[in-house]
Amino acid sequence: MTQDLDHVLGRLGLRLPAGSKPVGTYRPLILAGGFAYLSGQISRDAEGNLIKGKAGKDLTVDQARRAAQLAVLQAVSLIRDGIGFEKLEQVLRMVGFVQSAGDFYGQSDVMNAASELLVEIFGEKGRHARTSIGAASLPLDAAVEIELTLKLR
Repeated sequence: MTQDLDHVLGRLGLRLPAGSKPVGTYRPLILAGGFAYLSGQISRDAEGNLIKGKAGKDLTVDQARRAAQLAVLQAVSLIRDGIGFEKLEQVLRMVGFVQSAGDFYGQSDVMNAASELLVEIFGEKGRHARTSIGAASLPLDAAVEIELTLKLR
């Protein structure tokens, strides 16, 4: 899996970041009853730089899509470090929040980038149900925040 992951990310010009640490009194990952619940992961690049701003105001659709890919890579890193790819049976659900200008309606297009990346990385195990939500603001001015629910083996 790691070799395939490196190939996919290299082709897209992306790198898997180090796992993020919680900045509050919560857990980034909870395992319960054969499922894993991942706390919201925000748009940071592999160096830890936060991708900030509102889609449709500060960011183009392409920049927001890149932020969505980076947020989902934070989640993939958490899966790798906290569970292990071999235990993943299916990505069940993604909830994606896009910090958006008031007249921006392309949240689903932005979140498609994250969905497509999960399928590229995990194949059919990465195909999921999804909700895309526009938000007036997100923590730390992050462009995108993503949470995942996984079924485990």
